[in-house]
Amino acid sequence: MKTQLLIAAACVASAGAFSASSEQSGRRQFLQTASTAAVSTVVLPNVASAEIVVPEQSKEYAFPSDWGLTYQYDTDAARVRAHMFTATGLAKGSERMEDFGKNLKKEMIDFVSYYRRFPQVAGKPSFSTLYTSINVLAGHYTSYGYKYPLPEKRRKRLYQEYAEIEKSLKRNR
Repeated sequence: MKTQLLIAAACVASAGAFSASSEQSGRRQFLQTASTAAVSTVVLPNVASAEIVVPEQSKEYAFPSDWGLTYQYDTDAARVRAHMFTATGLAKGSERMEDFGKNLKKEMIDFVSYYRRFPQVAGKPSFSTLYTSINVLAGHYTSYGYKYPLPEKRRKRLYQEYAEIEKSLKRNR
Protein backbone atom coordinates (compact mmCIF):
# COMPACT_ATOMS: atom_id res chain seq x y z
CA MET A 1 0.00 0.00 0.00
CA LYS A 2 2.80 2.39 0.95
CA THR A 3 4.62 1.51 -2.27
CA GLN A 4 1.55 2.24 -4.36
CA LEU A 5 1.14 5.65 -2.72
CA LEU A 6 4.76 6.49 -3.46
CA ILE A 7 4.31 5.41 -7.07
CA ALA A 8 1.17 7.51 -7.44
CA ALA A 9 3.06 10.52 -6.02
CA ALA A 10 5.88 9.93 -8.52
CA CYS A 11 3.38 9.81 -11.39
CA VAL A 12 1.76 13.06 -10.26
CA ALA A 13 5.18 14.69 -9.94
CA SER A 14 6.10 13.47 -13.41
CA ALA A 15 2.85 14.79 -14.82
CA GLY A 16 3.68 18.18 -13.31
CA ALA A 17 7.16 18.04 -14.79
CA PHE A 18 5.61 17.12 -18.14
CA SER A 19 3.48 20.24 -18.28
CA ALA A 20 6.22 22.51 -16.94
CA SER A 21 9.08 21.42 -19.20
CA SER A 22 9.44 21.08 -22.93
CA GLU A 23 7.16 18.56 -24.53
CA GLN A 24 9.83 16.06 -25.73
CA SER A 25 11.92 15.69 -22.56
CA GLY A 26 8.83 15.90 -20.34
CA ARG A 27 7.10 13.14 -22.29
CA ARG A 28 10.19 10.93 -22.11
CA GLN A 29 10.54 11.51 -18.35
CA PHE A 30 6.83 10.85 -17.80
CA LEU A 31 6.96 7.59 -19.77
CA GLN A 32 10.03 6.40 -17.85
CA THR A 33 8.38 7.16 -14.50
CA ALA A 34 5.08 5.63 -15.55
CA SER A 35 6.74 2.43 -16.80
CA THR A 36 8.72 2.17 -13.55
CA ALA A 37 5.51 2.68 -11.60
CA ALA A 38 3.70 0.02 -13.63
CA VAL A 39 6.47 -2.52 -13.11
CA SER A 40 6.65 -1.70 -9.39
CA THR A 41 2.92 -2.24 -8.86
CA VAL A 42 3.09 -5.58 -10.62
CA VAL A 43 6.34 -6.93 -9.13
CA LEU A 44 6.66 -5.45 -5.63
CA PRO A 45 3.37 -6.66 -4.11
CA ASN A 46 4.20 -10.23 -5.21
CA VAL A 47 7.62 -10.07 -3.59
CA ALA A 48 6.27 -8.49 -0.41
CA SER A 49 3.46 -11.03 -0.07
CA ALA A 50 5.72 -14.09 -0.43
CA GLU A 51 5.46 -16.15 2.73
CA ILE A 52 7.36 -19.08 4.07
CA VAL A 53 5.08 -21.99 4.91
CA VAL A 54 5.97 -23.27 8.37
CA PRO A 55 4.65 -26.74 9.26
CA GLU A 56 2.63 -27.22 12.42
CA GLN A 57 4.42 -28.45 15.52
CA SER A 58 3.92 -32.15 15.98
CA LYS A 59 3.65 -34.30 19.07
CA GLU A 60 3.69 -37.48 17.02
CA TYR A 61 6.53 -38.39 14.70
CA ALA A 62 8.35 -41.44 13.42
CA PHE A 63 11.46 -41.99 15.53
CA PRO A 64 14.19 -42.73 12.94
CA SER A 65 16.38 -45.78 13.12
CA ASP A 66 18.92 -44.54 10.56
CA TRP A 67 21.19 -42.50 12.85
CA GLY A 68 24.83 -42.11 11.89
CA LEU A 69 26.82 -41.41 8.77
CA THR A 70 27.23 -43.39 5.55
CA TYR A 71 30.25 -41.23 4.57
CA GLN A 72 28.61 -40.26 1.27
CA TYR A 73 28.04 -36.52 1.42
CA ASP A 74 24.75 -36.27 -0.48
CA THR A 75 23.14 -39.08 1.52
CA ASP A 76 24.42 -37.83 4.85
CA ALA A 77 23.46 -34.20 4.20
CA ALA A 78 19.92 -35.20 3.17
CA ARG A 79 19.59 -37.46 6.22
CA VAL A 80 20.85 -34.87 8.71
CA ARG A 81 18.59 -32.24 7.13
CA ALA A 82 15.57 -34.57 7.38
CA HIS A 83 16.30 -35.35 11.05
CA MET A 84 16.78 -31.64 11.80
CA PHE A 85 13.53 -30.82 10.00
CA THR A 86 11.69 -33.30 12.23
CA ALA A 87 13.37 -32.00 15.39
CA THR A 88 12.53 -28.40 14.50
CA GLY A 89 8.83 -29.23 14.31
CA LEU A 90 8.59 -31.08 17.62
CA ALA A 91 6.25 -29.58 20.20
CA LYS A 92 6.78 -29.53 23.95
CA GLY A 93 6.00 -32.89 25.49
CA SER A 94 6.59 -34.90 22.33
CA GLU A 95 7.24 -38.58 22.89
CA ARG A 96 10.97 -39.41 23.23
CA MET A 97 11.91 -35.82 22.40
CA GLU A 98 14.97 -35.92 24.63
CA ASP A 99 16.29 -39.12 23.02
CA PHE A 100 15.70 -37.66 19.59
CA GLY A 101 17.59 -34.48 20.49
CA LYS A 102 20.56 -36.36 21.94
CA ASN A 103 20.85 -38.64 18.92
CA LEU A 104 20.49 -35.70 16.56
CA LYS A 105 23.13 -33.61 18.31
CA LYS A 106 25.61 -36.49 18.12
CA GLU A 107 24.80 -36.98 14.44
CA MET A 108 25.20 -33.26 13.71
CA ILE A 109 28.57 -33.13 15.48
CA ASP A 110 29.79 -36.24 13.64
CA PHE A 111 28.64 -34.79 10.32
CA VAL A 112 30.40 -31.44 10.78
CA SER A 113 33.58 -32.89 12.24
CA TYR A 114 33.92 -35.33 9.34
CA TYR A 115 32.95 -33.22 6.31
CA ARG A 116 34.57 -29.90 7.19
CA ARG A 117 37.96 -31.53 6.57
CA PHE A 118 37.30 -31.83 2.83
CA PRO A 119 37.68 -28.57 0.88
CA GLN A 120 35.59 -29.87 -2.04
CA VAL A 121 32.66 -30.47 0.35
CA ALA A 122 33.24 -27.55 2.73
CA GLY A 123 33.01 -25.12 -0.21
CA LYS A 124 29.55 -26.26 -1.27
CA PRO A 125 26.60 -23.94 -0.58
CA SER A 126 24.60 -26.85 0.84
CA PHE A 127 27.32 -27.56 3.39
CA SER A 128 27.71 -23.97 4.53
CA THR A 129 23.95 -23.52 4.95
CA LEU A 130 23.65 -26.87 6.72
CA TYR A 131 26.58 -25.94 8.96
CA THR A 132 24.77 -22.72 9.92
CA SER A 133 21.56 -24.64 10.67
CA ILE A 134 23.46 -27.16 12.75
CA ASN A 135 25.01 -24.35 14.80
CA VAL A 136 21.58 -22.83 15.45
CA LEU A 137 19.97 -26.12 16.51
CA ALA A 138 22.97 -27.35 18.53
CA GLY A 139 23.15 -23.95 20.25
CA HIS A 140 19.49 -24.23 21.18
CA TYR A 141 20.07 -27.69 22.65
CA THR A 142 23.10 -26.45 24.58
CA SER A 143 21.29 -23.41 25.98
CA TYR A 144 17.81 -24.77 26.63
CA GLY A 145 18.18 -28.54 26.70
CA TYR A 146 16.40 -31.18 24.69
CA LYS A 147 12.95 -30.84 26.25
CA TYR A 148 12.13 -27.33 25.05
CA PRO A 149 10.90 -26.65 21.51
CA LEU A 150 12.42 -23.93 19.37
CA PRO A 151 10.89 -20.46 19.48
CA GLU A 152 8.74 -19.54 16.48
CA LYS A 153 11.23 -17.02 15.07
CA ARG A 154 14.08 -19.54 15.16
CA ARG A 155 11.91 -22.29 13.67
CA LYS A 156 10.88 -20.05 10.79
CA ARG A 157 14.50 -19.19 10.02
CA LEU A 158 15.53 -22.85 10.15
CA TYR A 159 12.74 -23.87 7.76
CA GLN A 160 14.02 -21.26 5.29
CA GLU A 161 17.51 -22.69 5.57
CA TYR A 162 16.22 -26.25 5.14
CA ALA A 163 14.53 -25.20 1.89
CA GLU A 164 17.81 -23.68 0.66
CA ILE A 165 19.71 -26.84 1.60
CA GLU A 166 17.24 -29.02 -0.28
CA LYS A 167 17.53 -26.87 -3.42
CA SER A 168 21.33 -26.95 -3.25
CA LEU A 169 21.41 -30.72 -2.77
CA LYS A 170 19.12 -31.25 -5.76
CA ARG A 171 21.57 -29.21 -7.87
CA ASN A 172 24.56 -31.18 -6.49
CA ARG A 173 25.95 -28.00 -4.99
